[in-house]
Amino acid sequence: MTMTLKEARERIEKLKELINKYRSSRLNFDRPLISESVEDSLKKELFDLEQEFPGLITPDSPTQRVGGRPLKEFPKVSHPYPMLSFNDAFDVADMEAWQDRLRRMVVNADQGGYFCELKIDGLAIELLYRDGFLVSGSTRGNGVVGEDVTQNLKTVKDIPLFVMSKEIGGKLKGDIIVRGEIFMARKVFQEVNREQEKKGLKIYANPRNLAAGSVRQLDPAITALRKLNSYAYALKSDLGQKTHDQEHLILETLGFKINPHTRLCPALKEVHEFKDKWGKERIKLDYEIDGIVVQVNDNRMFERLGVIGKSPRGAVAYKFSPKEAETVVKNIITQVGRTGTLTPVAVLKPVQIGGVMVSRATLHNLDEIRRLDVRIGDTVIVGRAGDVIPDVKKVLIDLRTGKEKKFHMPRKCLVCREPIEKVPGQVAYRCVNKDCPAIRREAIYHFVSKKALDIDGIGPKVIDQLMDAGLIQDAAQLFELKREDLLNLERFADKSAENAINAIQHKKKVSLSKFIYALGIPHVGEETGFVLARRFKKLGNIAKSSLEELQNAPDVGPIVAQSILGWFQKTYCRELIKKFKKAGVQILDEKTTKKSSKLEGKTFVITGTFESMSREEAKQKIRQLGGDVSSDVSKNADYVVAGLKPGSKYEKAGKLGIKMISEKEFLAMIK
Repeated sequence: MTMTLKEARERIEKLKELINKYRSSRLNFDRPLISESVEDSLKKELFDLEQEFPGLITPDSPTQRVGGRPLKEFPKVSHPYPMLSFNDAFDVADMEAWQDRLRRMVVNADQGGYFCELKIDGLAIELLYRDGFLVSGSTRGNGVVGEDVTQNLKTVKDIPLFVMSKEIGGKLKGDIIVRGEIFMARKVFQEVNREQEKKGLKIYANPRNLAAGSVRQLDPAITALRKLNSYAYALKSDLGQKTHDQEHLILETLGFKINPHTRLCPALKEVHEFKDKWGKERIKLDYEIDGIVVQVNDNRMFERLGVIGKSPRGAVAYKFSPKEAETVVKNIITQVGRTGTLTPVAVLKPVQIGGVMVSRATLHNLDEIRRLDVRIGDTVIVGRAGDVIPDVKKVLIDLRTGKEKKFHMPRKCLVCREPIEKVPGQVAYRCVNKDCPAIRREAIYHFVSKKALDIDGIGPKVIDQLMDAGLIQDAAQLFELKREDLLNLERFADKSAENAINAIQHKKKVSLSKFIYALGIPHVGEETGFVLARRFKKLGNIAKSSLEELQNAPDVGPIVAQSILGWFQKTYCRELIKKFKKAGVQILDEKTTKKSSKLEGKTFVITGTFESMSREEAKQKIRQLGGDVSSDVSKNADYVVAGLKPGSKYEKAGKLGIKMISEKEFLAMIK
């Protein structure tokens, strides 16, 4: 929904105030209050609003300013030319909008292509050479005046103290101005933090902040100890260069270190490819990057395009998708899970996080909503890592307008309209109707999911169609479907319908452990499913077990045991088991799927990524050979199998003295 002029003005003023607060703390005091990805997200919203309402752009806007004020401890240096910063772009649409603006300004503005280089997460500097000798080194400061940190920069080995070039006449006369980036390698950053930890001192948040703080040390000896690096990226003096890529060649000839990972791209297609490549491969670098810089390569065209606010029109920072971003909570709804538990979900103004467009985020439960004090209409920070469901991290209370509304848990289920009750002793609320369509629907989603029966081609959308058409009411009825049933559904033709039915029929034989997990019994995960299957051998044995017998199974406590007992006592659940058997589903006893006792009595923890197999396949191998798999690192574990990027489990195993083996050693063990 488009904002009115009044709403836009109010939002812009609040954004300006908040961004200035965050920027001041980060740039002037080296104390970031929030992640830079969130700060970027706020700046992007402000920039977009100002583009939509250009009459609201003011000289004091963060989009019109460069950096923080110079520090008092250093002499001040005026830059011969303003040190500008770039506007941000996050996706293809942003880049196309930028290109359109260029072409409106100057016809064929990009005819010389785009020069792309890595956007190193460091500190911008300016170097002044006079008759070949370095006479001044300064920080960006506010873009017009920076701090004189010459003595500190002289300790950085990548910065030449004297420059000359045979190709352009040997010794250089007059002033030459070079700009570059100071940064710290990851391994150096880790070394510094290890020393800090040993001394009981504070741990630094990231290499960029530490690099910035190191350059601003009053004692150059401390700067020297930090082993900083530098790349030059711009030549502000005229040495005959016509294009930006020629600047890089001249800088290298003069003896400057330049980043080897650059590319001249004829069009945006190649720009996107370059950005995507380094989005995947940046982990291989020994320094942090947060995107790429894209610049019109033709210097004459670049100058013609000019400057808008604090940024050159002819360049843009094309950033990687952030792990966190700010957006607005449009509504809070409740989702009924397969056990009937209600989960509050924030309906968001769509935002890209981690390369995925996110429009919903979990709020977990009512206690979490109260802790965050999140309301409908709030501006929030949403985080996402890997394939984890996005969740709301923080509310930006400073951006409230007073129109936000508090959330109240509904009294009736929004699906079946039956009462909602609070679960005694828990924070959860639950629909009391065990036949609620939402509960059954979520139960079927779970039944066909990858970790359960993993029925290829049958996902939530297909389940929705089947239920809406009245073809199924529970998971057992999936096995009674015919090809003709699917042909009436959207997106199904002869071949796809036949493939789907074959995929379902292929799962008619299922191991006991897999089937137990697929049933969706509350508190029963994959590992508990294997424990129960190993202990009781047959489904009937589990169904008729007493509470005491269930509790005696390894890793099955009172709550889990009561949940299992209660599930099998319900009439609906007992009837469901009968329907599975009637449909021809064969539940294989655990001894049928066990191939060997080679690993019997051994417990493994899997962490990291394997090259030869998935983690699920590794777990299956262990169980087939009689071993156990645990999701937690404890003294009961015998081995921790570590793949690539093992994470915190690896560190915990080291502290507990548990034997750690590589993927290669694991493969030899199960051979």
